[in-house]
Amino acid sequence: MAGYYRQEDLPRFAQIGAEAPALWQKFNDWYGSVFAEGALNEREKALIALAVAHAVQCPYCIDAWTQACLERGGNLEQMTEAVHVAAAIKGGAALVHGLQMRNAAAKISM
Repeated sequence: MAGYYRQEDLPRFAQIGAEAPALWQKFNDWYGSVFAEGALNEREKALIALAVAHAVQCPYCIDAWTQACLERGGNLEQMTEAVHVAAAIKGGAALVHGLQMRNAAAKISM
């Protein structure tokens, strides 16, 4: 098997709305509003989306937001830095949950 994720699936994303068109439309309306120019410009939002895509490890999102970043004037240096920010946050979140382990261990050890 080449891989679980198939690149040809990304353009088929809209098919997920076939049996629930009203919900799909609401999602699209909201999604479009989220990524429209606002307090953050479209490039900044694309960089955030790329970082989040790496944090949640969605290969479809990584492909799509890599392209979006480049189309909106982002460059490889900015994109790499955004990925490092996401990795640092995800790593820190994993480490801070070590306190949960320490709390559980303390209870068990009593």
